[in-house]
Amino acid sequence: MPLYEYDCPSCGPFDALGRVATSAEPHDCPCCGAASPRVIRTMPAVLAMDAGRRQAHATNERSAHAPAVSTAESRAHPHGPGCACCSGSSGKSRAVTGADGSKAFPTDRPWMISH
Repeated sequence: MPLYEYDCPSCGPFDALGRVATSAEPHDCPCCGAASPRVIRTMPAVLAMDAGRRQAHATNERSAHAPAVSTAESRAHPHGPGCACCSGSSGKSRAVTGADGSKAFPTDRPWMISH
C-alpha cells in the first residue's frame, strides 16, 4: 500500500497508508479522529527506485513525446551510417556471387548462410 499525506484542520499534516482505490477519500486523523483531506506536500520518492527502473521510466517518458532520432543530419540520411547509397563509398558490393547466383558476405559473418 502507498503512503499518502493528509492535512488535519486542527492537528496539522500526517501520513497514512491506504489503498489506491480509496486514495481520493479523506482519512481520519490519528490524534483527534477528524476527517482530513488528502494533500500533496512532497515529491514522490523516485530516487528510491533502482537505476534500471528509473532508466525505463525515462525512456518511456522520452518516447512518448519525442522521436529517438531528431537531428537534421539523421533525417537527411534515413538509412543510417554505413549504407551504400549515403556513405559515399565506391558503391562496390562486398557480396560474393556464386555460379548458381547465391550471394555470400565472407568478411561479415562467415557462419551465416545467405538466402
